Amino acid sequence: MTFSPGGTVSPNAFPCGGCGARVEFAPGTTAMRCPYCGYEQQISHGDQQVQEHDLAELATLPRKPVAQLAAYVYVCQRCAAQTQSNDTATQCQFCGSPLVMDPQASGQIMPEAVLPFALDRNGMREALRKWISSRWFAPNALKKVSEAESTRGTYVPHWTYDSQTYSSYSGARGEHYYVTETYTDSDGRTQTRQVQRTRWYPVSGQVERFFDDVLVPGNTGNVPPAKVDALAPWPLPEAAPFAPQYLAGFTSLRYDVEPETGLEEAKRRMSSVIHEDCRRDIGGDEQRVDGVNTNYTALTFKLMLLPIWIACYLYGGKTWQILVNGQTGEVHGERPYSKMKIFLAILIGILVVGVILYFVLSGHHTTTTTTHHR
Repeated sequence: MTFSPGGTVSPNAFPCGGCGARVEFAPGTTAMRCPYCGYEQQISHGDQQVQEHDLAELATLPRKPVAQLAAYVYVCQRCAAQTQSNDTATQCQFCGSPLVMDPQASGQIMPEAVLPFALDRNGMREALRKWISSRWFAPNALKKVSEAESTRGTYVPHWTYDSQTYSSYSGARGEHYYVTETYTDSDGRTQTRQVQRTRWYPVSGQVERFFDDVLVPGNTGNVPPAKVDALAPWPLPEAAPFAPQYLAGFTSLRYDVEPETGLEEAKRRMSSVIHEDCRRDIGGDEQRVDGVNTNYTALTFKLMLLPIWIACYLYGGKTWQILVNGQTGEVHGERPYSKMKIFLAILIGILVVGVILYFVLSGHHTTTTTTHHR
């Protein structure tokens, strides 16, 4: 592959050994498969292993800042047509052939690992069907939706960070005790009750924790990070060393979050865990953490691609988006609500409460009447 200053690229070619067409990665396997004749070709990694990189390497990597990257112009090796895209893997808009860029020519940091798709298109449809059928307050017509209007199998870049952390904290430990309190009830009678109090003691200490593969979404322009985070957990131990063959037939987004920026987000995510470690270390009945000072050592990073089915469907004149974890089938998405179903649910709830109150009051009235006759 070549990469010129103008952004024109000649994508990797994956010819079928059976019919000469183009093979694509087959989800759930370690092979590429021809969609026409079924020919399969195994993906080999040789001695390649997934590696973590020292944070100091960032200063030595030949990369272009995200803001300076323009769209790529792919030249299809099958039909010679040109396709413009910001993605590092896409499909020819004329013949549908897979267009996969050599990551060394992308101008960005190369992916170190990829979590391949385990869910194929049929598996995604089934996950979508189950998700829609389980939406209680969805309109009935929505449950008939079995196919999204548009569906893309997309690899979304993520930064992963490892670090050994040592944290010193200061705060206070609260221990409960009880005192007897005298009060006057509504009938004017004097009563006593036990009241909880808390006695606070200043504390300080140290905690340590090793963080492995703290995930931070590397693309924010196409899919909101909060939606991607909702698809967790990911079976990261099943990630394979990066090979462009896994991207054939799919879309792969390029990252728009620099690794330095991702590190700050990773530290924020680590800090919430460290905060809970401090609370556990303080002990007692209540805890207050006033300050934490963390030292991060052995910081490493890598770029990993995670598989997501991005589906959109039309309902009520509006486009709704759902995301499906390409490994586990976890679904997170937008959905319409049936106002009539919600109204009926509220009405039924009111009726149930009314019936219960009726029987409770009727029972009380019967008891009172019986006592009066005696």
